[in-house]
Amino acid sequence: MKYLHTMLRVSDLEKSLHFYNIALGFKVVSRQDHAKDKFTLVFLFAPSDSIYPQPAPVAAPMIELTYNWGVSSYEKGNAYGHMAYQVESIEKIQIQLKQHGYDLSWGPALSPSGNSRLAFIDDPDGYEIELLEEIKPNQK
Repeated sequence: MKYLHTMLRVSDLEKSLHFYNIALGFKVVSRQDHAKDKFTLVFLFAPSDSIYPQPAPVAAPMIELTYNWGVSSYEKGNAYGHMAYQVESIEKIQIQLKQHGYDLSWGPALSPSGNSRLAFIDDPDGYEIELLEEIKPNQK
């Protein structure tokens, strides 16, 4: 078994692409417009992940943004938590986000274990993303 992607339903595809692709630097692997069924799928992978060949190039794990044409909002349940990404520097990500009109929604702070720093950001639809930065021994 191999983890492939997480699907997020988005209410404004262009805003979501700006956030993931431009502000965070995720790479677009593919975009598929399905006119008959009125939806668009966009697959992206994080900047540090790599593409590997298969019948079509893919990266793992990916985010699948699903835009159902004409749907402008979704109700989120309370069971969804967040996605998490290891980052080299929370501050660098924060600067990058601010350059594109975004910011951290919480943190940074020390994790409960004390082995990393963490912060959260919210995408345009309110999905939470945790950023984890390892604390190196000389930083403790």
